[in-house]
Amino acid sequence: MNTKAEGPVPLLAARDLVKTYGGNPALRGASADLYAGEILAVTGPSGSGKSTLLHCLAGIVRPDRGSVGYRGERLHQLSEERLSELRRTDFGVVFQFGQLIPELTAVDNVALPLLLAGTARPAARERAGEWLERFGVRGQQDQRPGELSGGQEQRVALARALVTGPKVVFADEPTGALDCLAGEQVMTALVHTARECGTAVVLVTHDDRTAAYADREIRMSDGAVLPAEVTA
Repeated sequence: MNTKAEGPVPLLAARDLVKTYGGNPALRGASADLYAGEILAVTGPSGSGKSTLLHCLAGIVRPDRGSVGYRGERLHQLSEERLSELRRTDFGVVFQFGQLIPELTAVDNVALPLLLAGTARPAARERAGEWLERFGVRGQQDQRPGELSGGQEQRVALARALVTGPKVVFADEPTGALDCLAGEQVMTALVHTARECGTAVVLVTHDDRTAAYADREIRMSDGAVLPAEVTA
């Protein structure tokens, strides 16, 4: 009889990922786990494969080899329709420059994922306004992205990523284009809300101050995840 205690099951599990772009390897056998409710920082120098790993974990990019498992499904084997569904329901994504739709107001940007999921427009806008209030930008709900500061844009982007109640938020250099104060405000808002909602976060960053908000950190170099450092 096997009496060995088993540890927690990862929410996301990447195994031996390989990805090449135009003959240039971006991932060379990278593996990583993400557990429910944790904030995981992925760090390393530019070109180390951080963003490619995040994109594979989010199902945005399919690896050439290796696997990504999420709650019994293998993301790299799913149809585009199923992946799109996951990104509407279970996954939220935030990029360095927010990537808000410039023609839409802040509240309509946040409401968009709800509308795509079939929520009626009045209810979607009301819920979006509540999330903008959580991130301290309710007063800017009728402004378009070009009328917002960088920090305000990122908080709107965070509200959009979290409005559907995802299990995981993927944040790719969310403070990279912000000054120190705005970056601190964005990270404080992200961490507080993720803790409150029990949302796991994959945080790609090259900034040690941003990585310090995470529960755990993995470092990448040359497309691979480095072994964890052991401290006495």
